[in-house]
Amino acid sequence: MKFKNRQQILALVSFAAIGLLASDRLILSPLAGSWAHRASRIAELKQSISQGSLMRDREQMLRSRWDHMRTNTLTNNVSAAENEVLKALDRWELASRVNITSKKPQWKRNSDDYMTFECQIDASGAMPSITRFLYELEGDPLALKVESVEITSRDSNGQQLSLALHVSALLLNPPPQQ
Repeated sequence: MKFKNRQQILALVSFAAIGLLASDRLILSPLAGSWAHRASRIAELKQSISQGSLMRDREQMLRSRWDHMRTNTLTNNVSAAENEVLKALDRWELASRVNITSKKPQWKRNSDDYMTFECQIDASGAMPSITRFLYELEGDPLALKVESVEITSRDSNGQQLSLALHVSALLLNPPPQQ
């Protein structure tokens, strides 16, 4: 009789172990996975909400900055826009007493919504002249982006400097291509 009870107990324990293993594989593991996925999704949504709240709080500042950038872009007339940038270069050159040795302007049509006027400028002068030129460029209300700046010394003392500058100006809603 004891032997039969032992077999029943072993069978019961083995069925219980198989049942626990099956419930772990079929119920607990998928539940834990979905719980972790749900927790990560909640974290993503909280992050998105916080970013949206920050943007909503900064809406007025962002809109005014965009309006300022949009109003300071180049005019839609390509030749007038080019003239506007070249006049600004002359203005900065006079204000800083830097010597511009070359200007290489080029239009690039990036998409149908905008064009960029890129200009490679090579200049030379003393340190105060170069820094004043860069200050005038950055302080101008014209919508310009400084793409690259390279300053090198032209003499052994570093008194005469050479400036290689790449700037681009923005033209929104350009005239149609012909």
